[in-house]
Formats: sequence, C-alpha cells, structure tokens
Amino acid sequence: MNVKGLIETSFLDWPGQVAAVAFLGGCNLRCPFCHNRELVLEPQRLPGRTIEAVLDSLEDSRDWLDGLVVSGGEPTLDKDLAEMCRIIRARGLAVKLDTNGTRPRVLEELISAGLIQAAAMDHKAPLARPDLHRRMTGVQADLGAIRASLDLLLAGPVEVMFRTTVVPGLLGEAELRLMAQELKGAQVWRLNAFRPQNCLDPEFCRIKPLEKAEMDRLQGLAEELIKK
Repeated sequence: MNVKGLIETSFLDWPGQVAAVAFLGGCNLRCPFCHNRELVLEPQRLPGRTIEAVLDSLEDSRDWLDGLVVSGGEPTLDKDLAEMCRIIRARGLAVKLDTNGTRPRVLEELISAGLIQAAAMDHKAPLARPDLHRRMTGVQADLGAIRASLDLLLAGPVEVMFRTTVVPGLLGEAELRLMAQELKGAQVWRLNAFRPQNCLDPEFCRIKPLEKAEMDRLQGLAEELIKK
C-alpha cells in the first residue's frame, strides 16, 4: 500500500511528456513551507494502493501516457522503490523520480540499473549557508549527501531538472546567486512560487507570495546565472 495519491494525467510534472504522478508517503525533511502536511507527517492515515493497482487504473490512458512520475514526500525512503520502478518499466512506461537529494546512494543505484529515465531534485537553499538550509528544511540535513546528489545529476546520466521554492524573507536574489554557483552546468532550474496553504509551520501561511513579475524576473536571473 505504498501509493498515497495519484494524478492520472499531468502536462506539467514532466515537461515534454504526458505523465501520471504517483505520490509516496513520508519524508525525512520538515520544510516549514511544505503544503503536503498529511503526506509528510501522517502518511499512515491516508488510504494507499499498490503500484500494480495504480497501473491497472491507468490502463485506459495507456495510449497517450509517456511515463509515470514517482513523487512524495521523499520516494527514496521507500524500501520498495526499486521494485516499484521495475514494475512500472515492465508496463512500458518511463519513470521520472522527484527527490530532495538526501539519499544519493539510492539515486545512483536507480540510475545505474536503468530504472529511472529522468529526475527532478529540489534544491532547497544554498549549501554554503548551513544555517539557512536548516531553516528551509526544518532539520540538520547531511549537506555532503545533497552535494553528492547534485554532482551525480549534474554529470548528466539522466534528464534532470532542479527546482527551488522561493519563500519571501528567506530566499532572495543573493541566496539564488549562491545556489547558482552550486548548480553550474544545469540545463533546467525552475523557481516555484511559495504557496501559503496548509503549511507544515502554520506561521508560514501568513507570508505573502512574490508577485508574478518578480518571480519572472528571478526565473530569468536563475537561467542566466547557471549558464555563466
């Protein structure tokens, strides 16, 4: 009963592909701005389905689905993740993994085995600012492990996208410039607007998101910086 949620058709989660999205429960971070409270904190209270049942439910969509995105929570915590990917691949679907990069060994094993064809890694905050990284993730994460995941994905073994949620008051232009140095050579770095909804830390629901014009400016800056 690993899959806690499903989007049957998405055009956004895997750019250029038509994909379904399966959500696994549980996470080893406690990002205060995260809006998936139940998925992170109480996944055992959510109804679950096996990956086989999920794939069976997608059979009617099989003619136009290119792949399945395995998201979370943090999927690399699931002991059955590799087997889940094997089952998905056996059904003829490509696999994209969404991850926070805290478990580089699992990521490397999946890539080496050809079980994932793409990945999206959330780069939360500059590794050069451990204090800010802890504030953004709610835990003292292993920054060396995250750096290893960055290096692995930047080497280009699979299609990869890096993502950052811009929380006003915590991440601004100065912090993004530091992060860009850690993402040199990345093909895609997408900045996501903070959403003050159902946050793990209720205080964050009071933060006003940036205006679209400012988000567009920062996105343009991010794209320019990783190419330098």
